This record gives sequence, structure tokens and C-alpha cells, in this order.
Amino acid sequence: MAPRANWKGFLRLSLVTCPIALFPATSESEKISFNQINKKTGNRIRYLKVDAETGEEVTSEDIIKGYQIDKDRCLEVTKDELENIALDSTRTIEIDEFVPRGEIDDLYLVRPYYIVPDGKVGHDAYAVIRETIRSMDQVAIARVVLTSREHVIALEARDKGLMGMLLRYPYEVRDAAEYFDEIQDVKITKDMLDLARHIVESKAGHFDPEKFEDRYEAALQELLEKKQKGQPIVAAKRAAPSNVFSLMDALKASIKGGKGSAPAEKPSKKMRATAKRKAG
Repeated sequence: MAPRANWKGFLRLSLVTCPIALFPATSESEKISFNQINKKTGNRIRYLKVDAETGEEVTSEDIIKGYQIDKDRCLEVTKDELENIALDSTRTIEIDEFVPRGEIDDLYLVRPYYIVPDGKVGHDAYAVIRETIRSMDQVAIARVVLTSREHVIALEARDKGLMGMLLRYPYEVRDAAEYFDEIQDVKITKDMLDLARHIVESKAGHFDPEKFEDRYEAALQELLEKKQKGQPIVAAKRAAPSNVFSLMDALKASIKGGKGSAPAEKPSKKMRATAKRKAG
């Protein structure tokens, strides 16, 4: 079954406009999911909307939106009030500017979408916008309204189409200094760095998502298949924790356990002096 578009509208670059549709570029629908079930009856659990104080069920028509301003008080916000502040650009992705892709911090990336022409008309205008973005080797910054909220979206050419990446607003990104400021400054010796680099070089490769294996998903699938067949479930063996406590010993042990041999260590001044005394 063909996927359904999340959004339909128009893409506009100045006076050039074309009808488009947005489709999520990623999906988690293939992952195994569970239902909550009553252990006694085997029936699925159904959630009800109830009044927090009375415990009585509340119908949909009696539920309104409210913004909590303190523990015991909420501001009621009506549907009409929300519609009054609705943005005019609900059906148009308006390109505002072009920026280098490298200037967009990965912290601002949220979710990718495929953007395609909607219908038989507008392919020419779509191609003009796509090739303009591609030829400039930049991304187009635009705005799109999804679920009543306006989002910033970055558009870039991808194969025959366009990919749109939703971006976060600055207030949604936490300041790294709040987390990193207390990290201690430590001195790393050259020997440690040499060993660590050797480990990295032995594991060097190229990005290939086909190599990624969701081991937990595979284990879940195996578990469910065994339970369906009535086969016994055996607890998996856990690897014993490492007894290496020294950082240098851990690096050396990693070399022995990985690919290749450790790089030859250059004797330190202390080692050379000791050897000289023994020779004398």
C-alpha cells in the first residue's frame, strides 16, 4: 500500500510555485511493538479519559485545552482563540534564504521528509527549484505549518527529488556548557594517544547502513517465534566484566583483543636511564 502524505500544499520560491506533498522519510512501523494486556483475562487494556478529582469518565466534547500557570490554576484556551492566531502560511512552504549546509549544527536536526510534486502539474517549477538548490550547493531555509505549529525546514536536492529536514528553534537546544563545564581537564600522554589511535585505525571503515544490525529486534523476533512454537526460553549468557582497571592496561588489552599488533613503544627517559645503569 502506497504511503499517505503527511502534508499537501505548495512550495514557493519568490513567484515560482508548485504543488507538493510531504512524506516521512523514515519509519518505525516495522519494529515489533507490544500491547498492554490484562494478565487475568488476556484482554487488551483500554485507556479512558477521566477527571483527576472525581474519577469520572469525560466525553470528548467536554474536554478543552488549558495552560497550567500554577498548581491549582489553569488558563482555558478555546478553539476559536487558537484559530484566531493560526498562521496564514498553513498550505505554503515559503523559501526565505539559502545557507551552506555545513553551517547547520546537527543539534538542530529533527526529522527528514521527502518532498515530491503533487499531481501531474508543476513538475517544471519543481525541477527549477530543485536544480537551483542543487547548483548552489546550499540548502534552502523555509517555513512549514504542521499540526498547527510553524516549523523551520531545510530543503536540499536529493536524487530526483527534494529532502526537507525539520529544524529546532534555538530555545529547544540546551546549552552544552551546562553539561560540559564540570568535565575535568586531564593530561593525556603521547603513549596513550598512540595506542588509542592504533585501535581506531584497526577499526577504520566506510559508512554503510546495510551493516547496521538491530540485535535487540532480532532477539525479540527469535523470542516470539520460540514462544509461538512452545520452545523453551533459555536465558542468554552475559559477558563477564573486565578486570582491567588501569587505563594504559585497558588500551593495551584492547590492542591484543582487536585487529593488528600494538605499535612499538618508544623507551621513555626513565627506561633508557635504567637500561644504561644495568649495562654499566
